[in-house]
Order: sequence, then structure tokens, then C-alpha cells
Amino acid sequence: MNRHHPQLFASSARFIVLVLLLAMFAAAPSRGVPQSASRTETSVSVLQARAEQGDARAQYQLGKILLAHSGSPTDVANGVKWIRAAAAQNYANAQFVLGYLYERGQGVARNYALALQNYQAAAAQQHSTAQNNLASMYQRGLGVPKNPGKALEWYLAAARQGDSVAQCNLASLYYLGSGTARDYGQSLRWFRSAAESGMPEAQSNLAFFYFHGIGVPRDYAEAARLVRLAAEQGLPIAQSGLGYLYETGKGVPLDYVNAYSWYSRAIAGGDASSADRRKELARIMTREQLRQADTIASGSVTYPGAQPASTGVFSLLSH
Repeated sequence: MNRHHPQLFASSARFIVLVLLLAMFAAAPSRGVPQSASRTETSVSVLQARAEQGDARAQYQLGKILLAHSGSPTDVANGVKWIRAAAAQNYANAQFVLGYLYERGQGVARNYALALQNYQAAAAQQHSTAQNNLASMYQRGLGVPKNPGKALEWYLAAARQGDSVAQCNLASLYYLGSGTARDYGQSLRWFRSAAESGMPEAQSNLAFFYFHGIGVPRDYAEAARLVRLAAEQGLPIAQSGLGYLYETGKGVPLDYVNAYSWYSRAIAGGDASSADRRKELARIMTREQLRQADTIASGSVTYPGAQPASTGVFSLLSH
């Protein structure tokens, strides 16, 4: 290919830290089916009573609710108090959350050593998300010297439990040869596993393998299918990549209208690199094509963005 294309996949060796705490907050009653105030208050009262009696699960649930609905510093402090109490009873979910809070400095002073300690405690109980985040700390050297081998070990432990984020991270290590010999076969295996679970970053990365023919025969149609799955989940860099495939007719019919509309979605999602590509494409499109593209883009479904993640995807042109 002769053209320079904005990155469909980020080329740097970055990794996801799964923000499970945010996922739990999103599942709290106020973000789901509406519940009456009296019912919520009753539930909290029941949890409060059980928590005060030393029930670790109730302590964890109460702490989670207080943190999710924290309207004041007092709520945050009480939430952390109950999470800490449950963690002290070796409750794995609470240990993970406490580790996350220490890692991010949310509700407590940032302390990587304590984050590591709590992740390790939860990981020892086979908590896959804690295993993934522990691996990430070894990968980045937070609270512990960098150790790619230990990162690989913990990513593998979580990946074997079906954690799609860990699978994607593990696949990246095999691709880069970090902590292990480079192994495209293993990288493909784990990216595919994460992609099949619906993870857009993994779908986009797997598309990279098919686009370049790495470990598999080059297959533009399969690359387009995979990157479309990621794009339709709202991954901006995948939307940009799908726009590029439409612009060049690789794996999909040549279609400037669709290319422009996907670039527009990518830009709206925060991928500024698509702006130049779209501007260049606009120069060779008719007014009617531009009108159609704008109509498609403005009328498209607003897909929820993926959780902010530090993992990347590889540029189609970087190999």
C-alpha cells in the first residue's frame, strides 16, 4: 500500500487494566432498573446490619454501594472502610477492589505497594481480574520491579479462566516476545479467544493478523469482518480502519460514502487521526456523496464506547 493511513491499531506495547470497579458501579441499581428510594434504603439498612455483624459479603456489597453512589467524602470514607473490613476477612472481591482503589488513588492515597498486596491476595484465590491487574503491575513496574516473565505468568493464569482482557494482554506479550519467545501462533490463539467473547480490541487485533497474513493466510475479507465487529461496538480506531478498507476496497467493495461515514464516526469517538484521511477523501467525492455520507453518519447508532483501556491495536501499515 502506498498511502499512509491513521493507525487502525496502536503500535505501542501497551496493555489493558480491566476496570472492574467501574463495571460494578454501572451495574448498581441507580444505573439499571429504577427502584424506589424506600426499597433502596431498606436494602442498605439490611446490608448495614449484616455488615456490622461481621458478614464479609455484606461489608463488600455495602462498601460497593457507598462508593458507587458517593455523594460526599463521608460516603467515600465509609465505602472504603467496609471494603477494607471485607478484605481483612480474605474476601477476594473486596481485596481486588481495595487493590484497585490503591492503584488509582481513589478514596485513598495512591499506594502501589498496597495495591500489589491486595491484588496478590485476591489473585491467590483465583480472582481472574486481580490476576490480570497484578500482571499489569509487573508489566509496568508499579510497586515492584518490572518483570515480563511474572506478567506473562499472571496473564496466563487469568486467561485460562476465560478473562478476555487477560487473553488480549497475553496475546500481546506473545506477539511482542515480551517475557517469552515471540510466538505468533499463541498470539493468534489468545486474540481469537478474546475476540470470540466479543472484545473489540481483540477483534481489531485479530483483523491485523489477517490483513498482514501473520500466522494465517492473508485474508482481507476476514480482516474486514473482524474490524467491523469492533467498529460496530464503538471502537474509534476500528471505525477508522473500516473506513480505510472501504476507501481502498480491501475486503469490502470500494465505497467512498461508507468510508467517509466511518471516518466521521471515528472522529466523533475521539480518533482525531481520521480527520486528515476524511479531508483527503472529501476532495474526490461529489456533493451528493458527501451529503449521503453525512446522513449515514448522523443517523447511525451511537455505540457505547469501550471502557478506557491502555491496550493498543496494531497499525495495518506498521508490520
